[in-house]
Amino acid sequence: MRGLAWWARGGLVVDLVVVNAEPRSYLMALQHDLLGLQERHRAGMSAATPAGAGAMHVWPAGELSPAERSGLALLARVRLHADGRPLAEHVAELVAWHEAALVERDGRHAEPLAGARAPAGTDPALPSPASVEPPAAGHFDAEDGSYRFHTSLARPTPRPWVNVLANPGFGALVSESGAGCTWAGNSRMHQLSAWGNDPLADMDGEAFHLQDLRTREIWPIGRACSGAASPWQVEHRPGSSRIRQVIVDRAGGQRRESLDRREGREGREVLEGHDARERHDRIIACTTWCVASHGAIKRVRIELRNEGARDLELRLVGVVEWMMGSVRADRRSVSTAISRLRDGDAPLEVLLATQHDGHEGHGGHTAFLAAHLAGAPDAAFDDWTCDRRELFDATGRACLPDHLGQRAGAGLDPCAAASLSLRLPARGTRAVVFVIGHADSRARAQLLAQAEVMRDAAQAEGATRAHLRSLLGAVTVHTPDALFDALVNHWLPCQTLVCRLWARAGFYQAGGAYGFRDQLQDAMGLVVTAPQLLRAQLLRAAARQFVEGDVQHWWHPPLGGGARTRFSDDLLWLPHATLHYLQATGEVAVLDEVLPFIEGDAVPDGAEDVYFVPRASAQAATLYEHGARAIDRSLAVGAHGLPLIGGGDWNDGMNRVGHLGRGESVWLAWFLCHVVAGYAPLAVARGERGRAARWRRASRGWRRALAGEAWDGAWYRRAFFDDGTPLGTKAGTECRIDLIAQAWSVLSGAAPEARQRQAMTSAVALLADEAHGLWRLLDPPLATAVPAAGYIQAYPPGVRENGGQYAHGAVWAAMALARLGNADGAWRTWTWLSPAHRTAHPAWGGAYGLEPYAMAADVYSQPPYAGRGGWSWYTGSAAGMYRAAVELICGLEVAGSRVRLRPCLPSHWPGVTVDWRESERRHTLTLCASTASEAAAKARASGAEVLAEGEWLDGAEAGDASHHLIICAARPAPSETGTGLFGTAQTAFS
Repeated sequence: MRGLAWWARGGLVVDLVVVNAEPRSYLMALQHDLLGLQERHRAGMSAATPAGAGAMHVWPAGELSPAERSGLALLARVRLHADGRPLAEHVAELVAWHEAALVERDGRHAEPLAGARAPAGTDPALPSPASVEPPAAGHFDAEDGSYRFHTSLARPTPRPWVNVLANPGFGALVSESGAGCTWAGNSRMHQLSAWGNDPLADMDGEAFHLQDLRTREIWPIGRACSGAASPWQVEHRPGSSRIRQVIVDRAGGQRRESLDRREGREGREVLEGHDARERHDRIIACTTWCVASHGAIKRVRIELRNEGARDLELRLVGVVEWMMGSVRADRRSVSTAISRLRDGDAPLEVLLATQHDGHEGHGGHTAFLAAHLAGAPDAAFDDWTCDRRELFDATGRACLPDHLGQRAGAGLDPCAAASLSLRLPARGTRAVVFVIGHADSRARAQLLAQAEVMRDAAQAEGATRAHLRSLLGAVTVHTPDALFDALVNHWLPCQTLVCRLWARAGFYQAGGAYGFRDQLQDAMGLVVTAPQLLRAQLLRAAARQFVEGDVQHWWHPPLGGGARTRFSDDLLWLPHATLHYLQATGEVAVLDEVLPFIEGDAVPDGAEDVYFVPRASAQAATLYEHGARAIDRSLAVGAHGLPLIGGGDWNDGMNRVGHLGRGESVWLAWFLCHVVAGYAPLAVARGERGRAARWRRASRGWRRALAGEAWDGAWYRRAFFDDGTPLGTKAGTECRIDLIAQAWSVLSGAAPEARQRQAMTSAVALLADEAHGLWRLLDPPLATAVPAAGYIQAYPPGVRENGGQYAHGAVWAAMALARLGNADGAWRTWTWLSPAHRTAHPAWGGAYGLEPYAMAADVYSQPPYAGRGGWSWYTGSAAGMYRAAVELICGLEVAGSRVRLRPCLPSHWPGVTVDWRESERRHTLTLCASTASEAAAKARASGAEVLAEGEWLDGAEAGDASHHLIICAARPAPSETGTGLFGTAQTAFS
């Protein structure tokens, strides 16, 4: 108690929990004494003591459940048993235990984990920034879409270039340096190893090390091994990543010289010179990361090839620092164990980590690490530990001891470290596979390990990639632009499915939650290749709608906690996406699927949102009714006759435009006009003529308002504040024009054609930046505007929604240009957004800095960072880019088993070929420009049947396979479309 008081006065947060095992009785004298001690402690705390700095808690043992006892035992840093001995003896015992553990660790030989040693006499420091060069140019593989490039410490990637590997319930990130993390179920709330987004420091929750048992030399797997100048090759592709590195044991060569002379040998590799020694000692390490197509399994397959003339004795160590939650504090309630199982007659060892805290529904969930030496009959470790303290020396430096202490249990610094020893023969190859897995209980984790650890890793990798192709390969395009093909055929659908729908995570954000509008937009992009994914998302989203018609802005599985907001557009994406699904599939039965509503507290007056776990409602309704309620709730208008913006429409950052309940949105009016035009006929077909009439009257009112106060003379305004002040007007000094209000005047079809063209002409003139190849979302950026639009003004000018190129909006601009017939403008906008084209551009590539194969959410537009990519991967614009490419540029329109092409090809393309798989039938559509006579003749000679442009092809009637030729009519020049964008589609990199 005296110690508790001292700690409290010093601001050290310590809780003392006394569990009283005194038998229950009427008097319970000990309990009364303890409670009196507790009161004296409280009274003795001075007013200067920091609040919550220390407290004493007294609990009768009989009032604690077994789970509570277990939790206290896990969380306690020190546990004392009042057995009658003086406190001094207990403290002395603790000190002796700690000292013994330290002596044991210090008594083992350990090598520091600072990477490979530099050659003698050289400076091991990283190169100076002035000497750093950009990475060597990479290239796409046309067959599987993989992107290959070289990098090194001297030529690093500008920022981490990662891959997202996932299935619906499990996933991982891996960077160009082999760093990464793993999660299960929810990438935010249940990380198995820690995610991080520091662009200058690697994620360090997982690591693999190779050690020469003779020289004790250690090399990190997947990272620089041989100095700043030595590159390693990276290959990211949908479904897996691979790093090939060359390990040169320079210091080991020097040690061998000494060993060889002591043993009386000549040491020929030393006498033959340094280069010969490097060749002699070289090891090629190829490491592949892959997440299984089904099940919570990640494999790290490490193949080692000895290119030297002597056998090598090696040790491979894998380390996972368990997180088992969302923050580091969650590690405290993790216990570890080793499980010794059998796979048939072969022993199988698995290191387990179980989360005992039930937060976010993950109580009892168990992760594991196992390892298997390919060709060996078992999966047993040479040594192991679950205590991360063993991997640091007394000074706190990371190190690798020559043997691990085989510790497991509660109260440790939880990790899984396992090592395997192997003989690598001269000119020979061996492989080790580390397996990280997860299940919702310890027993199921053990069963999963038994089923998966010994499975052939290379075959599992092939199965994952094949599964992705089967899901996403229904449409394949072949165009004159190889970069376009690589993104459309491989990376854009992969980013949409794997990152956005499954992982819901990227390097810059591990969200974990479903966004109501976000994942509906994502799934809409895949309707032509995987319509079942959109159907599933429609049902998932509808079940997150409140009885009143509004929805959760986002929610975390599995418990469903999320945000209820005043955003005005979220709910409308449900009927909008439903219409998109009906158009593409013709499956009207989905409208009759019955989904429950949810219930919960309303957003309090004066607040913008509220977070809680909603209750399941007794009310349920069809998917049609869920969509209809969303429209019903959106009919209210403001003083100008436009729909209310609420706490923000699509641009969440404009959360102060209508926070008082009177602000109006021009963009939302376009969106609502489009939704009502499609949904009202569904209401009529279901006998709800009165409802449909009410919606149509509202739509006529919105159109009148759009034709009046919303028009600013040369473009459409963006919104009106609560006090009636317009936003997006030529009279303003900030945000004079906004892109999405112009683009959706076209996409909605609700504006007169002349005004559509004028609006887009103004957008081109004021928002398109040809010098940097980008579209500003609005201009000038918001900074000091009064009234303030919202938190968007906290972004620096030209960053994200505040006047940067926000990819969602720019994709809508490309779509609008295509709808207006400006093929060259649509194409060039698409290439501005394309990470592959931007990276390949001689002027823009250096500033961009992000992955060439994954869409970025935004690009900065203002000096000194104009052209710099914002964040990549976790952006729904990948789905928009895919739709713009397939549905508008290539013109593919699917309706059930029917398909047609109404393309909008750039003028320099002679044609395209689209392969479409419908069920088990495959159809090839070759489209040729009217001037491409040679290509058309070749298609006819191959047996292609002629199909008119825009004519429907019924795939079911065309047989199991068909080939059709479409002659594309001549298109008007860009200036004839009314926008005059760019003049020509040719670019320096097309």
